Amino acid sequence: MRWLFAVMAVLSFAGAAHAQGNLEINTPAIAALKQSMQQRHVGLAPLYASGAVGLAADGSVALRDAGGVPLAQRGQVNALIAAENADRSALYREIARANGHPEWEADVRRTFAQRWIDRAQAGWWVQTGGGWARK
Repeated sequence: MRWLFAVMAVLSFAGAAHAQGNLEINTPAIAALKQSMQQRHVGLAPLYASGAVGLAADGSVALRDAGGVPLAQRGQVNALIAAENADRSALYREIARANGHPEWEADVRRTFAQRWIDRAQAGWWVQTGGGWARK
């Protein structure tokens, strides 16, 4: 549950990171993405905790240790990761668009990527400088 609050903090607090843009902006599309991500977190949390999944430096979620997921569940885990990454990409794009600057998408992504990593729970795996480290 703590991670859910951290996700919401990233989504609402990130506005300070981009002086010219409002990363706290909310539209129906952004609200729907936030809701989808909150619901998906229930399935991702145990994967973060086990180390099978980590937070990548590019603002996405990655299957870090496939061996940590039983073969019979890998398809489901891969689908969960793909859905999360699709929502994250859409969130970055929508925030940039809502600010009237679609060209800011990469900046929004970088800001969120750092926030996700900064707010990761102790014991979760994060990617920094190209390598993986346990937080």
